[in-house]
Amino acid sequence: MAKDTFFQKKETINAGGKLLDLSAPKVMGIINITPDSFYAESRRTDVGQVRLQAEKMLIEGAAFLDIGAYSSRPGAKDISAQEETDRLLPAVEAIVSNYPEAIISIDTFRAAVAETAIKAGAHIINDVSGGSLDENMFVTVARLQVPYILMHMKGTPQTMQQLASYNDVFAEVYDYFVQKIYQLKQLGVHDIILDPGFGFAKKAEHSYALMNRMHEFSCLQLPVLAGISRKRMVYGLLDTTAEQALIGTTALNTVALTKGANILRVHDVKEAAEAVKIFSAVISLS
Repeated sequence: MAKDTFFQKKETINAGGKLLDLSAPKVMGIINITPDSFYAESRRTDVGQVRLQAEKMLIEGAAFLDIGAYSSRPGAKDISAQEETDRLLPAVEAIVSNYPEAIISIDTFRAAVAETAIKAGAHIINDVSGGSLDENMFVTVARLQVPYILMHMKGTPQTMQQLASYNDVFAEVYDYFVQKIYQLKQLGVHDIILDPGFGFAKKAEHSYALMNRMHEFSCLQLPVLAGISRKRMVYGLLDTTAEQALIGTTALNTVALTKGANILRVHDVKEAAEAVKIFSAVISLS
């Protein structure tokens, strides 16, 4: 008799005509085309550096490359859509040209920037604002029919840290997802990935509370992305720096895998891919 699939989690997405299976966790490598992202080693300021970093990450096991040209760190400087596009497009075009099989995610909250990048060959839109900073984002995603990473954040990168206040952070993020998922599905968006937004308008205790209950997002039947790489929730707890937070990040990524993460968004692909391999070996025996 077939198992009841009413609460079966969606574990595939269609990215550029390629059906990706997320039932086994995948790694997303971060490439920041910015001068001011919080982790200096993630910054790539010219096309040659982007191409080399993309190659390295793909060799090390990245299933996705997440390209961002707008720093969303707390208090980051705002830049125009034109400047963001001017930074982003050459990088996307270089990756598409040199690594045509690469799956490219675009880290932007601007619908026009996202659309330009998708038309240049990118496949996924990763929106830190969950559509709240651009009213055209959801309709654009629906029209383009691309996977959408829905993240929770309050305010803007410039104001979010002043808004890190919750009665129940998990309940608020869960309700936010329910509302946004409904809006997206009403528009006909098929592939949605959830990102709790660790560190975005959240103090460390909020982020750890979300991590502790992250497996409960499975009730929403959608893939979940964990983006905790080298963040303050790691290095602040360890009283160190982002540059020294690789071991802590790997430990927390492993916790995220036990809590149901389908995608790990990371600066350090090799270490994350090794964590996935070991985790997968263990659960294959259960």
